Amino acid sequence: VQLVESGGGSVQSGSSLRLSCAASGFTDDDYAIGWFRQAPGKEREALGCISRSGDRIYYGDSVRGRSTISNDSASKRVDLQLQRLTPEDTAVYYCASSAVWHCYCGPQHCPFTMPAAYSNWGQGTQVTVSS
Repeated sequence: VQLVESGGGSVQSGSSLRLSCAASGFTDDDYAIGWFRQAPGKEREALGCISRSGDRIYYGDSVRGRSTISNDSASKRVDLQLQRLTPEDTAVYYCASSAVWHCYCGPQHCPFTMPAAYSNWGQGTQVTVSS
C-alpha cells in the first residue's frame, strides 16, 4: 500500500486549501482513509476519515464545519478541503489507511481518532498558515 499526499504549501489566514491523498496497492475495497495533522510539539490529531465506498465519513472536532472529505472512487484519491484557515492549522498533514470498520465514531468509542488504528501512512505534506 502506498499513500502520497499533495497540495500543501503556504497560505494566508482566512484562505482555503485542498489536500489530496493518492492511494494505491490495496487488494480489496474494505478500507478507509483518514486524515491527521501534527504540529511541532503536539500530538498527532485526527481530522476525519472516509470509507472506500464513501458511506462512512467522520470529522474531528477541530475541523468540523469548515472541512470536507471526499472520495474519488475511480482514481482512488481522497481529498481534504479546509476552509477559513488560521495559523493554528499550521502542521504536517498526513493521510493513512485502516480497515473500514475503524472509520467510525460513536458514544462508546471513536476509533477513527486513534493513530494506532491505521496501518499505512503517507510521508506528509506541510501546511503553513500566516496571519
